[in-house]
Amino acid sequence: MGQLCGRCLQLLRDFVAMVQRTSAELLHNIKECLILISSCSCLKQSSSKGRQLYKPILQPHERATAQEFLQHIQTGFKMSPLGKDTLEALRTLAFSENPALQQSAALYYLHMSQHMNVPLPVEHLEPFYALLRSADLEVQQMSSLSLVNFLLERNIDKELVVQMGLLEPILELLESGDPTVQCNSCACTMTLAISESNQEAIGAAQGITPLLALANSYDPRVQQNAVGAILNLTQSEKIQQVLCKEGALPILTLLLESADSEVQYYSCTALSNMAANAQHHPAMLRTGDRFLLRALVSLLSSSVDKQVSSQACVCLRNLATSADTQAEIVAHNVLPKLLSLLASGNKDVRCAAVALLWILCQHPRNQDALTCAELLQSLGMLLAAHKMDPVIVGHTACIIQNLSLSKNRQRIVESPCVEGLLQTMLSTDIQEDSLHYVTSCLAELAKQEGATLHMVQWMDEPLTKCLLRLAGQLERTEPSFQAASVIQHMIGHEKMMLLLKCHVKEIQAYLKNFLTHQEIRFQQLGISTFCRLQEDPEFSLAFRKSQMTKLLEQVRQQTEETQELLRAANCHADS
Repeated sequence: MGQLCGRCLQLLRDFVAMVQRTSAELLHNIKECLILISSCSCLKQSSSKGRQLYKPILQPHERATAQEFLQHIQTGFKMSPLGKDTLEALRTLAFSENPALQQSAALYYLHMSQHMNVPLPVEHLEPFYALLRSADLEVQQMSSLSLVNFLLERNIDKELVVQMGLLEPILELLESGDPTVQCNSCACTMTLAISESNQEAIGAAQGITPLLALANSYDPRVQQNAVGAILNLTQSEKIQQVLCKEGALPILTLLLESADSEVQYYSCTALSNMAANAQHHPAMLRTGDRFLLRALVSLLSSSVDKQVSSQACVCLRNLATSADTQAEIVAHNVLPKLLSLLASGNKDVRCAAVALLWILCQHPRNQDALTCAELLQSLGMLLAAHKMDPVIVGHTACIIQNLSLSKNRQRIVESPCVEGLLQTMLSTDIQEDSLHYVTSCLAELAKQEGATLHMVQWMDEPLTKCLLRLAGQLERTEPSFQAASVIQHMIGHEKMMLLLKCHVKEIQAYLKNFLTHQEIRFQQLGISTFCRLQEDPEFSLAFRKSQMTKLLEQVRQQTEETQELLRAANCHADS
């Protein structure tokens, strides 16, 4: 690099001299101004205001403590970080009027919060009260950040923070003019709000209003943490009422269109929590002329974050408690978006989408609109890919059964849905509720001859064994009855009869149980099945050998006795 010439050097010297003169004059003017202000009688009314107008005097014990403490920091924290001497030093520095000393204490806590892996003793929370209320911005920034770190690393009990009186200074910092302090205080509040008792404490301390204000902050970090805190607060039904009164619904609804996917997710989840309580539905649907439903349907096709799409499904599902709302959601062209989510590689997204679809297809007006080849194909693929997932299997079976009530039942019969339902039964890990939904759907479909023919085509030895096993498990009441009902409808078809003839003993066993069952529907199904099988010579012979006809006679006699008693009871009642 070249050297400056004499002329340039002289110009620089003149500039420096000018700056020095200007600085000296500015400093003198500032001092004169402060002297005039400090001599005014208005400042003598409050000692707390006067403190800001002079440089705090460093007391001898504070000077010694500061020197030892700084030496302690410089030597790499060789002393015990949680020892008694350290705590006393921190108290001295934190409660000092000198910002530099408070900064030392705040810096120490920040270091501990980043490196400590043991719980912070209760006594060490005391200095935080002074640090959080410090007039020094750097102290506020460091102390609030260290408290966030301690809370996130679970080095501090959340309820204890509130019990120690730290909630008030934390909430006061929400109204700071510094984005960093606001961000940290929002993060503290968000973490504290996980606790049920803390949620009510935050509401009682008037913490909701500043959080709602910061939810509209231009600083993305502040906005994320503020909305995250509101989300945690919506876990309390009592605080939900406060949020509604404070105008949270329009704010959260507008945030659904935020460019920040994190803010979208938090606001959508908060609305989902509130929508779980039906008393909020009228207010939620009125917001922005029913803008909420349109915004949620739009989020279903979010290309940024599938978690947002998933949570939008949950919120719509919670809102869709009435037939009118269900019809309105379908009218917003929701089906193509749901089809896309059903094909998602994210399991949570698929579960959320199928749960929403289950709600929507319960309304008869929606069933014809939702029944299309693409949806039926997707449902069949879901059953094939998730045979052991109780949520997907159960909801999918319910969807198919609801859609089968429409005029498009034949399309369902010809789709992969029937094969998917039959194959799902072979899963040994399928849960009781899901198994009930699957067998119930198959039994409903089997009532139609066209569906029965289609089901017989898919029947083989493993499926036949499975149906007979379920029919024989009377401890599983509903799956047992529905499986026997499916068998009864398929009797008479040549392929099915050939398969059943290999399991005569199993058939006789479950028929005996049905004929002697306490519930009349089981007896009637047993008798109906017996009559249809007896038309086949092989079954008829097998029934005679096993004395099934005698058992049937006993049932007939019991039925006649019951009828006589009923006639006598009716005559007595008439007289």
